[in-house]
Amino acid sequence: MIVCIDSGNTRIKWGVRDANAWLAQGALTHAEVAGLGSLLSAWAPTSVWLSNVAGPHALVGIQQALMPWQALIREVKASASGQGVHNGYENPSQLGVDRWCALIGARSISNAACLVVMAGTATTIDTLDAGGRFRGGLILPGLDLMRRALARDTAALPLASGDHEAYPRNTDDAIISGCLEAQLGAIERAFMRIAGAPDSLCLLSGGAAQMLAPQLNIPHRLIDNLVLEGLARQAVPQDG
Repeated sequence: MIVCIDSGNTRIKWGVRDANAWLAQGALTHAEVAGLGSLLSAWAPTSVWLSNVAGPHALVGIQQALMPWQALIREVKASASGQGVHNGYENPSQLGVDRWCALIGARSISNAACLVVMAGTATTIDTLDAGGRFRGGLILPGLDLMRRALARDTAALPLASGDHEAYPRNTDDAIISGCLEAQLGAIERAFMRIAGAPDSLCLLSGGAAQMLAPQLNIPHRLIDNLVLEGLARQAVPQDG
């Protein structure tokens, strides 16, 4: 039994699987990390695979919550290559482990050229070619960060809770629409660089993915958690 844990900036996502399929998945906030052990206690894991981008304090909290399985924890780091993915970063070890795991997860889903989009606290837009080479990627503030920045750093703009409109006619809608259009434009512009490759598509994951997907004008698939998929691929390597 394998436990995979994606410790992100906002939430901790977890999944339990055997060699073939997910048996359970869930999420909790970092403030709720103490409950992680009780959530997983019924599964008797043989290994625990961890991706952590939330810093040392979050890591300590997870380790304490999983004390009975301390010896089973394997904290994953980005490397030069793995599971059919070749890391093209100038310094491969500096690539965020969540991005690295998402790329591996994408490769387990498709052998075509992919745009790998993680829409969370930050939005990352990474290009994986058909040969499995990570060509590089973009990082921009996520939807909520954009929205909060406008409320925090301007005197007259609210913390918007409007709707996406083609022609917004109130301030809340204008902010939400502007933030969404900025994300969509970056994604679609990046996709144009691989659009000519056979069967190319965008794999979209993360908390804001459901908001972005209906507005995208490119081939795309929603994936529940690409980081967990990438962790599972490393825990249970596949052929090819």
